[in-house]
Amino acid sequence: MLADGTPITPSYLLSPDSIPATNGLRRGYSLADFQFIRTLGTGTFGRVYLVRYRDTDQFYAMKMLKKVEVVRLKQVEHINSEKSILAEIDFPFIVNLLCTFQDDRNVYMLLEYVVGGELFSHLRRAGRFSNDMTRFYAAEIVLAIEYLHERDIIYRDLKPENLLLDHFGHIKITDFGFAKKVDDRTWTLCGTPEYLAPEIIQSKGHGKPVDWWALGILIFEMLAGYPPFFDDNPFGIYEKILAGKLVFPAHFDVNAKDLIKRLLTADRTKRLGNLKSGSEDIKKHRWFRGVDWNGLLMKGVGAPIVPIVAYAGDARNFEMYPELVDEERGLTGDPFKHFFTDF
Repeated sequence: MLADGTPITPSYLLSPDSIPATNGLRRGYSLADFQFIRTLGTGTFGRVYLVRYRDTDQFYAMKMLKKVEVVRLKQVEHINSEKSILAEIDFPFIVNLLCTFQDDRNVYMLLEYVVGGELFSHLRRAGRFSNDMTRFYAAEIVLAIEYLHERDIIYRDLKPENLLLDHFGHIKITDFGFAKKVDDRTWTLCGTPEYLAPEIIQSKGHGKPVDWWALGILIFEMLAGYPPFFDDNPFGIYEKILAGKLVFPAHFDVNAKDLIKRLLTADRTKRLGNLKSGSEDIKKHRWFRGVDWNGLLMKGVGAPIVPIVAYAGDARNFEMYPELVDEERGLTGDPFKHFFTDF
């Protein structure tokens, strides 16, 4: 605190001004501009690194995707869609994309570094969340999904692993690899088995209601510590989802149970969030009574978990991963460049 009483904001809480966020991404960056520090997460065809921008010592998350794997697994459309969607959105509870670039082997997305780690890790550590904690996270997610749906974007991958906590403990949704702009319906089978809505499994064509189904699954998992439909293999999970039998633990709040049932309604024409008033029906549900939606949007409501963060590049809230050798980066010859012209 300064002598006049003005609080000092730690450097890791300052917004990066060296690389502008969203809408009009800056071009011209390369790997040489960044120091790779450690892996934050891994995926099927890439991984996310904590990096430091050499010019300013600011820290960011760098998503590196192998072109050959993206093409082999037929994910080109998803990756290009992820980039274009993140470039046009700007919301407090969604991670910011700052710039993109590519080299002969990989495409790169530079994202804000969200220091608090995955909600998944905090949930596993706690076992399960209390009713109040779950309501806080669910409310922030409702606002984010509402924002996306207003722009005809379906997210399609809601799960604790894709929810990060910022330095104050607020939600940041990440990984938009399955997100898509959809006017009405799409037929692509994608997502995480435990979170798939019946209409996705049945290939009936799906749209925005799948995100509200996934919210119901997420609320259940936060309250119980496990999802409502699980099995050793995906087909077993799909059978249980289609059977639709919900078994609630005894400690569940009665209003939470009612909301979950209304979200996990197989008939999407009767699913909460897809009725006449849309997301307002969810926000006005009894379980959310007392939530200050405007205060939440302004991040004026205190979070139940405030991550421990000592400095800008602190990665203690993320799991440790074995690091790859640098040999893949910066090689010459690129047979896939035409697939990623927007990068």
